[in-house]
Amino acid sequence: MSDTLIIHTADGDFSAYVARPTSKTAPVVIVLHEVFGVNADIKQTCEELAAKGFLAIAPDLFWRQEPGVSLSMWSDAEWQKGVALYTAYDRDQGVKDIQAAIEAARLMPGSSGKVAIQGFCLGALMGFLTSARGQVDAVVAYHGGDTEKYLDEAPAIKAPMLMHLAEEDEFISKPAQAAIKAALAGKSNVEVFSYPGCNHAFARHTGLHYDAKAAALANGRTWAFLADRLALAKATSSDAQAAVV
Repeated sequence: MSDTLIIHTADGDFSAYVARPTSKTAPVVIVLHEVFGVNADIKQTCEELAAKGFLAIAPDLFWRQEPGVSLSMWSDAEWQKGVALYTAYDRDQGVKDIQAAIEAARLMPGSSGKVAIQGFCLGALMGFLTSARGQVDAVVAYHGGDTEKYLDEAPAIKAPMLMHLAEEDEFISKPAQAAIKAALAGKSNVEVFSYPGCNHAFARHTGLHYDAKAAALANGRTWAFLADRLALAKATSSDAQAAVV
């Protein structure tokens, strides 16, 4: 079941796509999109999370530039539009918007109060920055572009973090990947996985570089990580007890 959440800020309101699980109460996973906005691929990711028992929401990160962006990765014109939005995106302001989404998610109907981020490319970078600057219970980052430019913020990351890197990523060079791993190596709350032979966006549904085997491995790790860090079993158990009563 899907609906829309309206998130309020001092500058205006923005929306988030919502996919709900069958349980009455569940932890929330905020899905942060790539340059393509809240498109069909991001909504499918939300639906998959809902099927796993999470309450998934995908906020519109580009709302200050152009609300409601939903682009195809197969159109060159739409790709160029997404890159332009990405280039102009205010990352510092974006962290504040995501924090507003986190606060709204903790209080929304059906939320257990536990909130994680699952981000892709731009969204993964924003998850990294939000974890360093704000409050979130866990973060999953898939191939976060430009993460290597913000590694001085890594010491501030306290929440559990799971990071997925594609070894042949055309947007995150091997030296950049090495720098990311080195910066995070001493942090017991962060785990980084590399996927040999994979390109950027290897887990994007039907994407050009989609790798079914690697995507299944990364997603399986993600779902197990989120279930553990967000106490999913405890939340669903409480629902079951309530149903019996």
